[in-house]
Amino acid sequence: MSGRALSFGGVAEAYERFRPGYPVELFEMVIAYAGRPVPTALEIGAGTGKATRLFAQRGIAVTATDPDGSMLAELRKHVPVDVATVRAAFEDLRPGERYALVYAAAALHWTDPEGRWPRIAALLEPGGVFASFGAPFRLTDPAVQEAVHAARAPFLESDEIPSPDGTPPDHEMQWPGSELQRSESFTDVRQAVIERHVTMSARDYIGHLSTISAYLVLPASVREQVFSRIRQVLPDTVEMTADITVHLARRRQED
Repeated sequence: MSGRALSFGGVAEAYERFRPGYPVELFEMVIAYAGRPVPTALEIGAGTGKATRLFAQRGIAVTATDPDGSMLAELRKHVPVDVATVRAAFEDLRPGERYALVYAAAALHWTDPEGRWPRIAALLEPGGVFASFGAPFRLTDPAVQEAVHAARAPFLESDEIPSPDGTPPDHEMQWPGSELQRSESFTDVRQAVIERHVTMSARDYIGHLSTISAYLVLPASVREQVFSRIRQVLPDTVEMTADITVHLARRRQED
């Protein structure tokens, strides 16, 4: 697991404060796709529990896993008491209990691609559902976007994570759907988008940037300089597009 993947624990409280939760529409989409009761779920890279709450508060017995103890400590402040937590990287999880649902919220790209899909399949009941979803924040106003890019450029060309398998951004099926379609473990791969727009103050936007791995791995003095430069070009209120891209797939039935 990369250093960027393990960079969040020091900002667990900021992550909880500045990252938005997930809408009930996402839960309904996953349940409708499942087409059958979903009593249990395993979450990969639960962080502070933004997605954990979505499923646990609606009656699903969630086991939330994350390699970072600080993130799980923050999670426990906000999720139902009956949520089970396991401090472990995805690669260290051992098959045992099988779940009706395995899901990852903006975390799957941190997992090791070697054996990823057989590992996930081994955690699922036959016919069980895998769901991956994430919502990159993008500035809605092109002029503000360009100003922020120019302010950041001397230190950081991009703060986004490129497609792990090189799928172009204009391709019809985005990652991880592109990998799921090639996997022998899964079938009925679907992609959907839940539109979402977020308005925040300039200060909160900087707070949001402080939870993004590309900035977290910068030296502290450089990071503060970048944030100062970005703050200078922001309007008082920032409009963001934060559409949630959802990928769903079903574990093949065993022969």
